[in-house]
Amino acid sequence: MSDNSTSSSKRLLDPMERISEVLFGLIMVLTITGSLSVAEAGRGEVRTIFLGALGCNLAWGTIDGIFYLMTCLSTRGNAIVMLRALRKTTDSGEAQQIIAGALPPLLASVLSPAEFELMREKLNLLPDPPARLRLTKDEWLGALGVFLLVFLSTFPVVIPFICFSETRLALRISNGVAIVMLFLTGFAYGRYLGRHPLRTGLWMVVLGLLLAGITGVLGG
Repeated sequence: MSDNSTSSSKRLLDPMERISEVLFGLIMVLTITGSLSVAEAGRGEVRTIFLGALGCNLAWGTIDGIFYLMTCLSTRGNAIVMLRALRKTTDSGEAQQIIAGALPPLLASVLSPAEFELMREKLNLLPDPPARLRLTKDEWLGALGVFLLVFLSTFPVVIPFICFSETRLALRISNGVAIVMLFLTGFAYGRYLGRHPLRTGLWMVVLGLLLAGITGVLGG
């Protein structure tokens, strides 16, 4: 099996991954900006909040990117283990169970024994898997995409603190931008799930603000 054939067939980042990464970045920066006291904040404190938000999302973007690469290696490693197990067995029933375990349950439930056997034959025709797993260019690009989504989702929310000298106004605009972004994230999530986008967008605003509040209370 070639290195590419064991990799995931999804794009660098599928819609759900993009949505979750943006949501994560928004919650992280809201946790920090939500700690700003409008009544007491000076330009020094605002600058600290700004740098803290950037630094936090820089760190978590890096961590998420590393986790993404680990998931890629795990996915391809499991595929190689499955292929080797499939080639070792001579029992058709065991081969069917191995293939079914690698498929979504709904898809596996509608396949006939003959279709499983056809899949087995085609899998056995694949080249031998590599002895050592290596990350592909697309996987490195995917990790970069994860990092950028988490990190760049910070900027629309913190930009008002750069553009406006009045802290109260900057905070109101920042919160408004965050709410709009949460709504758009929920709207995209609703479309992805086949649910009502507007309703899902509103629920995402509530959920995002709730999670940011909980994170702040717990000291996150």
